[in-house]
Amino acid sequence: MEWVNETLVREFVFLGFSSLAGLQQLLFAVFLLVYLFTLGTNAIIISTIVLDRALHTPMYFFLAVLSCFETCYTFIIVPKMLVDLLVQKKTISFLGCAIQMFSFLFLGCSHSFLLAAMGYDRYVAICDPLHYTVLMGYGMCLGLVAAACACGFTVSLVTTSLVFHLPFHSSNQLHHFFCDISPVLKLASHHSRLSQLVIFMLGVFALIIPLLLILVSYIRIISAILKIPSSVGRYKAFSTCASHLIVVTVHYGCASFIYLRPKSNYSSSQDALISVSYTILTPLFNPMIYSLRNKEFKSALRRAMVQTSYPVN
Repeated sequence: MEWVNETLVREFVFLGFSSLAGLQQLLFAVFLLVYLFTLGTNAIIISTIVLDRALHTPMYFFLAVLSCFETCYTFIIVPKMLVDLLVQKKTISFLGCAIQMFSFLFLGCSHSFLLAAMGYDRYVAICDPLHYTVLMGYGMCLGLVAAACACGFTVSLVTTSLVFHLPFHSSNQLHHFFCDISPVLKLASHHSRLSQLVIFMLGVFALIIPLLLILVSYIRIISAILKIPSSVGRYKAFSTCASHLIVVTVHYGCASFIYLRPKSNYSSSQDALISVSYTILTPLFNPMIYSLRNKEFKSALRRAMVQTSYPVN
């Protein structure tokens, strides 16, 4: 990677929590507890889905993949952030910054397309239940996850390459707590309108396209639900989609605020605050929203706990 050696900037200094110097130990304790709880929650969800055959359905397969994405996403950012809260020199190498940006973009973009796949799964389950097992077979589920990962990989590779091929000759002080796109671009000595436009269009592709696919799925879902004669049937059908809708709203709300704004509206303090929510809190709440609202999952979790406490010889 010769382009790393051509730049004068060898490392970046994180300044994301520099204004909260007196609270950094408290933030470390709070973020550590949240991180450990997130890891534990996702581990419980994944293991319960794997162990209980009643949960071997497309919806729970996608939920397990979502939990994996959430776990890996926090692993890319949070451990480094926790270390930086305890040390004076909060730095990351140029190559390390590029790897971190590529990894979190890959997982974040794949997450967006996975939500679209989950929307399609709910569409088939409600609008074509008789053919659900055929249309959403194991091969189809694997294909949708592979397509989501392929889209995420492409967007992250192109974006990271465009950003880190720019010259960095001046400041290396990053007003953030990880290598996000806008803070790193601010440090570039210059960048063309074309590269800025391409990066913006990739953000649109990774956010708007999946969101449009989700909207199409839910327009058809709502149309099908309104045709159900009983109010109990309508409520039951809609309740299967409520968790997905909550997660979609939180994910796209935070991501759109960060990545789909004009550059003139960029604010490092606002972005750092929003980034805390989607890098620390969202990975905690998303799996819990799906699992705690779901009676079938809670029953499976109780069965798994009983089997673990009283194993059958």
